[in-house]
Amino acid sequence: MLQGGGRILDIAEAQKFLSENECAVLATRRRDGGIQMSPITVGVDAEGHAVISSRETAYKVRNLKRDPWAALCVFVDDFVGPWVQVEGTAEILSLPEAMEPLIEYYRGVAGEHPNWDEYRQAMERDQRVLIRLTIERAGPDRKG
Repeated sequence: MLQGGGRILDIAEAQKFLSENECAVLATRRRDGGIQMSPITVGVDAEGHAVISSRETAYKVRNLKRDPWAALCVFVDDFVGPWVQVEGTAEILSLPEAMEPLIEYYRGVAGEHPNWDEYRQAMERDQRVLIRLTIERAGPDRKG
């Protein structure tokens, strides 16, 4: 049991929640040990990783390259209601290796893009990366 009466979720339950809810806040550790938080859109890849698109130059990416620990608080679009926290180890996929996973990420959270060539150009121009979080812990199963 978690403090406050929640329970640790089965990771598969958390992955299902993440696949149905994309609004989240990502927490990473700053160099000084403090926590840096970023509002993000999250998806789940075919292997069950939480996946996030970001820029190579973003603080969250720099933080994760130095310390791969990350936590996500994922919630419903209305904010008030069910939510899940997951924690784990992140890896950063940079371009060109990240291109196909970024396409799959987009499909998972937004559907088909009207022009994949333009999307690819935007990913290169913006120096996009894919953050892939291996979920190692999840919970609680409480309502907000």
